[in-house]
Amino acid sequence: MDLDAVRTFVAAADAGQFQDAAAALSISQQAVSKRIAALENHLGVRLFNRTPRGVHLTIDGQTFLPHARELLRVAARADASVRPGRRALRVDVHSRRIAPAVVLQDFHRANPRVELDVVTLDADVHAAIAAVEAGAVDASFHAVPVPARHLPDAIRVARVIDEHHEILVGPRHALANARVVTPAHLAAHRIWMPGMAPDSEWADYYDELAAAFGLTIDLVGPVFGNEALLAEIADSAHLATLAGERTRYLWPDSYDLRRVPVRGPAPIYPLSLIWRADNRHPALGALREHLDSAHTRTRIPDAEVWLPTWGNTVVPPHPRRERGGTT
Repeated sequence: MDLDAVRTFVAAADAGQFQDAAAALSISQQAVSKRIAALENHLGVRLFNRTPRGVHLTIDGQTFLPHARELLRVAARADASVRPGRRALRVDVHSRRIAPAVVLQDFHRANPRVELDVVTLDADVHAAIAAVEAGAVDASFHAVPVPARHLPDAIRVARVIDEHHEILVGPRHALANARVVTPAHLAAHRIWMPGMAPDSEWADYYDELAAAFGLTIDLVGPVFGNEALLAEIADSAHLATLAGERTRYLWPDSYDLRRVPVRGPAPIYPLSLIWRADNRHPALGALREHLDSAHTRTRIPDAEVWLPTWGNTVVPPHPRRERGGTT
């Protein structure tokens, strides 16, 4: 069905005159008559009674009118769902608990008129890059241990979040009352992180971190969820886990869990934004502007920071370059 003809029918029904409908649509009265005649021919019924004083809906026209209005509403929604600047910016944060979700919420607070569709693909970096390349999402946050020369031609990445670590312990743990701990202090303690997916970018990161500082990261044990993990740590004098400083955890006050910053040096998990160079969604440019100005990169001197060997392979673009949604 020709939507222009349907739109013309609705305009004529509302105006009661083909001439007024033509003016509303910025077309000629002859074009209105032709569109209505074509629609009537398509439907096999007369929609209007023509009189010298104007047009009036027939019974068939009255029956068709609410459906015609709904057709136009559906068409408008379909158009808005995919047109850049109208559809929501679709961003993958992998988990709603971790730093990218927190930073994205800060962006929403600063830009409440930007419509966001926040998703969690539960994918590793390679699957996330594939999703961005395919257009399934506009952007994704991940650690990217892949040199830029090995990325698909259409993909752009920029390091945007440096996530510091905290050690999470219960009140009876030896580090519970520390104001800060060093990686060397952690070498004497069991760090429990059950369920970490092997061969993922985060598993590679923690393998390198453990090797650099002699840490014992224990992956053994069934995974009952974060709530069960926190309960076990709260009740233990020996268990601890590592968490990003922006990671959101909730627990009962009775747990009395402690979050202690890890410094000297400060291990950093570098997270990048992944997007397509040809993505022209204006909100993508606004998000990148926000990330550039939100101070999510560390300001600790380089000598006091530990990064994985691939941590500096992805850097943010110069602030005067690659603005908007394109390169």
